[in-house]
Amino acid sequence: MTDRGFASDNAAGVHPAVLDAITRANEGHAFGYGRDDWTHRAEELLREQFGSDVQPFLVWGGTGANVLSLRAICRPWEAAICADCAHLNVDEAGAPEAIAGVKLLDLATEHGKLTPTMVERAIVRVGDQHVVQPRVASVSEATELGTVYSREEVTALADTTHANGLVLHMDGARLSNAAAAIGCSLRDLSAEAGVDALSFGGTKNGLLGAEVIVFLKPELAEGFVYLRKQSLQLASKMRFLAAQIEALLHDELWRSLAAHANAMAAGLAAAISELPGVRVTHPVESNAVFATLPRQAIEALRAQFAFYVWDEARDEVRWMCSWDTTEDDIERLVSAARAVL
Repeated sequence: MTDRGFASDNAAGVHPAVLDAITRANEGHAFGYGRDDWTHRAEELLREQFGSDVQPFLVWGGTGANVLSLRAICRPWEAAICADCAHLNVDEAGAPEAIAGVKLLDLATEHGKLTPTMVERAIVRVGDQHVVQPRVASVSEATELGTVYSREEVTALADTTHANGLVLHMDGARLSNAAAAIGCSLRDLSAEAGVDALSFGGTKNGLLGAEVIVFLKPELAEGFVYLRKQSLQLASKMRFLAAQIEALLHDELWRSLAAHANAMAAGLAAAISELPGVRVTHPVESNAVFATLPRQAIEALRAQFAFYVWDEARDEVRWMCSWDTTEDDIERLVSAARAVL
Protein backbone atom coordinates (compact mmCIF):
# COMPACT_ATOMS: atom_id res chain seq x y z
CA MET A 1 0.00 0.00 0.00
CA THR A 2 1.23 3.50 -0.82
CA ASP A 3 2.17 5.76 2.09
CA ARG A 4 -0.05 8.49 0.63
CA GLY A 5 -3.78 7.95 0.70
CA PHE A 6 -7.25 9.41 0.97
CA ALA A 7 -8.41 8.16 4.36
CA SER A 8 -8.68 11.53 6.10
CA ASP A 9 -7.41 15.08 5.99
CA ASN A 10 -5.93 14.46 9.45
CA ALA A 11 -3.72 11.77 7.94
CA ALA A 12 -1.68 14.48 6.23
CA GLY A 13 1.43 15.89 7.84
CA VAL A 14 2.00 19.28 9.42
CA HIS A 15 2.51 22.32 7.22
CA PRO A 16 6.13 23.62 7.33
CA ALA A 17 5.02 27.08 8.45
CA VAL A 18 3.28 25.49 11.44
CA LEU A 19 6.34 23.42 12.33
CA ASP A 20 8.45 26.57 12.10
CA ALA A 21 6.06 28.36 14.45
CA ILE A 22 6.27 25.52 16.98
CA THR A 23 10.08 25.59 16.77
CA ARG A 24 10.16 29.34 17.42
CA ALA A 25 7.82 28.92 20.38
CA ASN A 26 10.22 26.34 21.81
CA GLU A 27 12.87 28.95 22.60
CA GLY A 28 13.21 29.87 26.26
CA HIS A 29 10.65 29.56 29.03
CA ALA A 30 7.08 30.86 29.24
CA PHE A 31 4.29 30.79 31.78
CA GLY A 32 1.88 27.89 31.32
CA TYR A 33 -1.87 27.53 30.94
CA GLY A 34 -2.27 30.39 28.47
CA ARG A 35 -0.39 33.12 30.33
CA ASP A 36 2.06 33.62 27.48
CA ASP A 37 2.56 35.95 24.53
CA TRP A 38 1.74 33.29 21.92
CA THR A 39 -1.69 32.64 23.41
CA HIS A 40 -2.41 36.35 23.72
CA ARG A 41 -1.48 36.91 20.07
CA ALA A 42 -3.54 33.94 18.93
CA GLU A 43 -6.56 35.19 20.87
CA GLU A 44 -6.24 38.63 19.29
CA LEU A 45 -6.03 37.09 15.81
CA LEU A 46 -9.13 35.04 16.56
CA ARG A 47 -10.96 38.22 17.61
CA GLU A 48 -9.87 39.86 14.37
CA GLN A 49 -11.36 36.93 12.50
CA PHE A 50 -14.60 36.46 14.41
CA GLY A 51 -15.36 39.70 16.28
CA SER A 52 -13.84 41.90 18.94
CA ASP A 53 -16.06 40.64 21.77
CA VAL A 54 -15.86 36.88 21.14
CA GLN A 55 -14.36 34.58 23.76
CA PRO A 56 -11.85 32.05 22.32
CA PHE A 57 -10.48 29.05 24.20
CA LEU A 58 -7.76 26.75 22.83
CA VAL A 59 -8.21 23.00 23.28
CA TRP A 60 -6.51 19.80 22.17
CA GLY A 61 -8.93 18.18 19.74
CA GLY A 62 -12.15 18.36 17.78
CA THR A 63 -14.16 15.97 19.92
CA GLY A 64 -13.11 17.91 23.00
CA ALA A 65 -14.18 21.17 21.34
CA ASN A 66 -17.60 19.82 20.42
CA VAL A 67 -18.29 18.11 23.73
CA LEU A 68 -17.11 21.08 25.80
CA SER A 69 -19.27 23.42 23.73
CA LEU A 70 -22.31 21.31 24.59
CA ARG A 71 -21.30 21.14 28.27
CA ALA A 72 -21.11 24.91 28.39
CA ILE A 73 -24.47 25.42 26.69
CA CYS A 74 -26.68 22.63 28.04
CA ARG A 75 -28.06 21.49 31.36
CA PRO A 76 -28.33 17.71 31.99
CA TRP A 77 -31.98 17.56 30.90
CA GLU A 78 -31.34 19.38 27.64
CA ALA A 79 -30.61 18.04 24.16
CA ALA A 80 -28.78 18.90 20.95
CA ILE A 81 -30.39 18.59 17.53
CA CYS A 82 -27.98 17.42 14.82
CA ALA A 83 -27.83 15.57 11.51
CA ASP A 84 -27.73 11.79 11.79
CA CYS A 85 -24.35 11.79 10.01
CA ALA A 86 -22.87 14.52 12.24
CA HIS A 87 -19.47 13.86 13.78
CA LEU A 88 -21.13 14.48 17.14
CA ASN A 89 -23.47 11.59 16.49
CA VAL A 90 -21.37 8.92 14.78
CA ASP A 91 -17.68 9.58 15.40
CA GLU A 92 -17.26 10.67 19.00
CA ALA A 93 -17.84 7.33 20.75
CA GLY A 94 -20.85 8.62 22.66
CA ALA A 95 -18.81 11.40 24.28
CA PRO A 96 -21.59 14.02 24.09
CA GLU A 97 -23.81 11.70 26.12
CA ALA A 98 -21.14 10.19 28.38
CA ILE A 99 -19.14 13.32 29.17
CA ALA A 100 -21.41 16.28 28.45
CA GLY A 101 -24.52 14.39 29.58
CA VAL A 102 -26.38 15.78 26.56
CA LYS A 103 -28.83 13.66 24.57
CA LEU A 104 -28.54 13.96 20.78
CA LEU A 105 -31.67 14.26 18.67
CA ASP A 106 -30.34 13.10 15.31
CA LEU A 107 -32.30 13.82 12.14
CA ALA A 108 -32.14 12.16 8.74
CA THR A 109 -30.96 14.67 6.14
CA GLU A 110 -30.29 15.03 2.45
CA HIS A 111 -26.55 15.42 1.86
CA GLY A 112 -25.93 16.02 5.57
CA LYS A 113 -27.61 19.42 5.91
CA LEU A 114 -30.21 20.46 8.46
CA THR A 115 -33.00 22.82 7.42
CA PRO A 116 -35.11 25.18 9.52
CA THR A 117 -38.16 22.96 8.98
CA MET A 118 -36.31 19.92 10.30
CA VAL A 119 -35.21 21.81 13.40
CA GLU A 120 -38.69 23.15 14.09
CA ARG A 121 -40.20 19.68 13.82
CA ALA A 122 -37.73 18.39 16.42
CA ILE A 123 -38.75 21.02 18.97
CA VAL A 124 -41.65 19.23 20.62
CA ARG A 125 -43.21 18.88 24.08
CA VAL A 126 -41.48 22.00 25.33
CA GLY A 127 -42.00 22.34 29.07
CA ASP A 128 -43.03 18.70 29.50
CA GLN A 129 -41.09 17.43 32.51
CA HIS A 130 -41.09 13.88 31.11
CA VAL A 131 -39.20 14.82 27.94
CA VAL A 132 -35.66 16.01 27.23
CA GLN A 133 -35.73 19.68 26.21
CA PRO A 134 -34.03 20.86 23.00
CA ARG A 135 -31.45 23.53 23.82
CA VAL A 136 -29.07 23.68 20.87
CA ALA A 137 -28.97 22.88 17.18
CA SER A 138 -25.54 21.83 15.92
CA VAL A 139 -24.50 22.05 12.27
CA SER A 140 -21.28 20.84 10.67
CA GLU A 141 -19.59 23.24 8.24
CA ALA A 142 -18.54 21.69 5.93
CA THR A 143 -20.80 18.69 6.59
CA GLU A 144 -19.60 15.16 7.12
CA LEU A 145 -20.72 14.45 3.55
CA GLY A 146 -18.60 17.24 2.09
CA THR A 147 -21.45 19.64 1.38
CA VAL A 148 -21.40 23.29 2.38
CA TYR A 149 -24.03 25.53 3.94
CA SER A 150 -24.31 28.94 2.30
CA ARG A 151 -24.34 31.98 4.57
CA GLU A 152 -28.05 32.33 3.82
CA GLU A 153 -28.69 28.75 4.94
CA VAL A 154 -26.79 29.26 8.20
CA THR A 155 -28.64 32.52 8.83
CA ALA A 156 -32.00 30.83 8.28
CA LEU A 157 -31.07 28.12 10.79
CA ALA A 158 -29.91 30.76 13.28
CA ASP A 159 -33.17 32.67 12.90
CA THR A 160 -35.17 29.49 13.54
CA THR A 161 -33.16 28.36 16.55
CA HIS A 162 -33.20 31.80 18.14
CA ALA A 163 -36.93 32.24 17.52
CA ASN A 164 -37.47 29.02 19.47
CA GLY A 165 -35.13 29.98 22.31
CA LEU A 166 -32.32 27.66 21.18
CA VAL A 167 -28.61 28.21 20.61
CA LEU A 168 -26.86 27.49 17.30
CA HIS A 169 -23.55 25.60 17.54
CA MET A 170 -21.28 25.02 14.57
CA ASP A 171 -18.84 22.13 14.30
CA GLY A 172 -16.28 23.97 12.21
CA ALA A 173 -13.67 21.25 11.93
CA ARG A 174 -13.68 22.09 8.20
CA LEU A 175 -14.97 25.66 8.37
CA SER A 176 -11.84 26.73 6.49
CA ASN A 177 -12.80 24.47 3.59
CA ALA A 178 -16.34 25.84 3.55
CA ALA A 179 -15.21 29.48 3.60
CA ALA A 180 -12.62 28.81 0.91
CA ALA A 181 -15.24 27.09 -1.24
CA ILE A 182 -17.65 30.02 -0.99
CA GLY A 183 -14.94 32.68 -1.13
CA CYS A 184 -15.91 34.42 2.08
CA SER A 185 -14.41 35.08 5.50
CA LEU A 186 -14.61 32.77 8.49
CA ARG A 187 -16.76 35.38 10.21
CA ASP A 188 -19.25 35.49 7.32
CA LEU A 189 -20.22 31.85 7.86
CA SER A 190 -20.27 32.02 11.65
CA ALA A 191 -20.60 35.21 13.68
CA GLU A 192 -22.20 37.25 10.90
CA ALA A 193 -24.61 34.42 10.12
CA GLY A 194 -25.88 34.15 13.70
CA VAL A 195 -23.86 31.24 15.09
CA ASP A 196 -23.55 31.41 18.88
CA ALA A 197 -20.74 28.92 19.57
CA LEU A 198 -18.12 27.52 17.22
CA SER A 199 -15.68 24.63 17.29
CA PHE A 200 -13.00 25.98 14.96
CA GLY A 201 -10.74 23.29 13.53
CA GLY A 202 -7.10 23.33 12.54
CA THR A 203 -5.88 19.74 12.78
CA LYS A 204 -7.57 18.79 9.50
CA ASN A 205 -5.99 21.81 7.80
CA GLY A 206 -2.26 21.52 8.39
CA LEU A 207 -1.86 21.78 12.17
CA LEU A 208 -0.17 19.28 14.45
CA GLY A 209 -3.10 19.35 16.85
CA ALA A 210 -4.99 22.45 17.97
CA GLU A 211 -8.65 23.49 17.94
CA VAL A 212 -10.50 26.48 19.33
CA ILE A 213 -13.87 26.89 21.01
CA VAL A 214 -15.09 30.36 20.09
CA PHE A 215 -18.07 31.70 21.99
CA LEU A 216 -19.50 34.18 19.51
CA LYS A 217 -22.19 34.92 22.08
CA PRO A 218 -19.85 35.92 24.94
CA GLU A 219 -22.25 35.20 27.81
CA LEU A 220 -22.10 31.49 26.96
CA ALA A 221 -18.48 31.51 28.15
CA GLU A 222 -19.37 32.22 31.78
CA GLY A 223 -17.39 29.85 33.97
CA PHE A 224 -15.77 28.17 31.00
CA VAL A 225 -12.22 28.54 32.34
CA TYR A 226 -13.18 26.07 35.07
CA LEU A 227 -15.11 23.80 32.74
CA ARG A 228 -12.15 23.50 30.36
CA LYS A 229 -9.86 22.47 33.21
CA GLN A 230 -12.42 20.07 34.67
CA SER A 231 -12.86 18.47 31.24
CA LEU A 232 -9.12 17.78 30.77
CA GLN A 233 -8.72 20.25 27.89
CA LEU A 234 -6.48 22.88 29.52
CA ALA A 235 -3.03 22.62 27.98
CA SER A 236 -0.17 23.39 30.34
CA LYS A 237 2.25 24.37 27.54
CA MET A 238 -0.45 26.23 25.66
CA ARG A 239 2.02 28.31 23.68
CA PHE A 240 2.54 25.32 21.40
CA LEU A 241 -1.17 25.19 20.55
CA ALA A 242 -1.30 28.96 20.20
CA ALA A 243 1.72 29.07 17.89
CA GLN A 244 -0.12 26.74 15.51
CA ILE A 245 -3.26 28.87 15.48
CA GLU A 246 -1.19 32.00 14.97
CA ALA A 247 0.51 30.43 11.95
CA LEU A 248 -2.80 29.22 10.51
CA LEU A 249 -4.41 32.65 10.70
CA HIS A 250 -1.35 34.61 9.53
CA ASP A 251 -1.80 35.84 5.95
CA GLU A 252 -4.82 33.51 5.65
CA LEU A 253 -2.75 30.35 5.46
CA TRP A 254 -5.99 28.57 6.39
CA ARG A 255 -7.56 29.70 3.11
CA SER A 256 -4.75 28.65 0.80
CA LEU A 257 -4.45 25.20 2.39
CA ALA A 258 -8.20 24.59 2.35
CA ALA A 259 -8.62 25.90 -1.18
CA HIS A 260 -5.93 23.50 -2.39
CA ALA A 261 -7.62 20.53 -0.72
CA ASN A 262 -10.95 21.55 -2.23
CA ALA A 263 -9.43 21.86 -5.70
CA MET A 264 -7.87 18.42 -5.45
CA ALA A 265 -11.25 16.92 -4.49
CA ALA A 266 -12.95 18.64 -7.41
CA GLY A 267 -10.31 17.26 -9.77
CA LEU A 268 -10.67 13.78 -8.35
CA ALA A 269 -14.45 13.86 -8.67
CA ALA A 270 -14.30 15.04 -12.26
CA ALA A 271 -11.85 12.30 -13.28
CA ILE A 272 -13.24 9.40 -11.27
CA SER A 273 -16.87 10.02 -12.28
CA GLU A 274 -15.99 9.31 -15.92
CA LEU A 275 -15.09 5.70 -15.13
CA PRO A 276 -17.64 2.95 -15.70
CA GLY A 277 -19.38 1.73 -12.55
CA VAL A 278 -18.54 4.83 -10.48
CA ARG A 279 -21.25 7.20 -9.23
CA VAL A 280 -20.49 10.26 -7.12
CA THR A 281 -23.20 10.27 -4.43
CA HIS A 282 -23.00 13.75 -2.90
CA PRO A 283 -22.22 17.19 -4.31
CA VAL A 284 -18.46 17.78 -4.11
CA GLU A 285 -18.34 21.18 -2.44
CA SER A 286 -15.30 20.92 -0.16
CA ASN A 287 -12.48 18.38 0.13
CA ALA A 288 -14.45 15.12 0.21
CA VAL A 289 -15.55 12.80 -2.57
CA PHE A 290 -18.18 10.12 -1.89
CA ALA A 291 -18.84 7.49 -4.53
CA THR A 292 -20.23 4.02 -5.08
CA LEU A 293 -18.35 1.44 -7.11
CA PRO A 294 -18.26 -2.36 -7.42
CA ARG A 295 -17.18 -4.15 -4.25
CA GLN A 296 -14.37 -6.02 -6.00
CA ALA A 297 -12.96 -2.69 -7.16
CA ILE A 298 -13.11 -1.30 -3.63
CA GLU A 299 -11.16 -4.26 -2.27
CA ALA A 300 -8.54 -3.98 -5.01
CA LEU A 301 -8.09 -0.24 -4.48
CA ARG A 302 -7.86 -0.55 -0.69
CA ALA A 303 -4.92 -2.89 -1.17
CA GLN A 304 -3.13 0.08 -2.75
CA PHE A 305 -4.58 3.18 -1.04
CA ALA A 306 -5.90 4.04 2.40
CA PHE A 307 -9.53 5.22 2.40
CA TYR A 308 -12.75 4.43 4.22
CA VAL A 309 -15.75 2.43 3.12
CA TRP A 310 -18.42 4.85 4.26
CA ASP A 311 -21.49 2.68 3.75
CA GLU A 312 -20.80 -1.04 3.37
CA ALA A 313 -24.40 -1.84 2.40
CA ARG A 314 -24.24 0.59 -0.53
CA ASP A 315 -20.59 -0.01 -1.46
CA GLU A 316 -20.01 3.70 -0.89
CA VAL A 317 -16.51 5.01 -0.20
CA ARG A 318 -15.09 8.31 0.99
CA TRP A 319 -11.94 9.84 -0.47
CA MET A 320 -10.57 12.83 1.45
CA CYS A 321 -8.13 15.32 0.00
CA SER A 322 -5.73 17.33 2.13
CA TRP A 323 -3.57 20.43 2.05
CA ASP A 324 -0.71 18.29 0.72
CA THR A 325 -2.62 16.15 -1.80
CA THR A 326 -0.95 16.41 -5.20
CA GLU A 327 -2.13 15.99 -8.76
CA ASP A 328 0.12 12.92 -8.92
CA ASP A 329 -1.79 11.44 -5.97
CA ILE A 330 -5.04 11.97 -7.85
CA GLU A 331 -3.68 10.50 -11.05
CA ARG A 332 -2.40 7.40 -9.28
CA LEU A 333 -5.79 6.73 -7.70
CA VAL A 334 -7.70 7.36 -10.92
CA SER A 335 -5.31 5.20 -12.92
CA ALA A 336 -5.61 2.37 -10.40
CA ALA A 337 -9.41 2.65 -10.46
CA ARG A 338 -9.40 2.61 -14.24
CA ALA A 339 -7.30 -0.55 -14.21
CA VAL A 340 -9.53 -2.47 -11.80
CA LEU A 341 -12.75 -1.31 -13.45
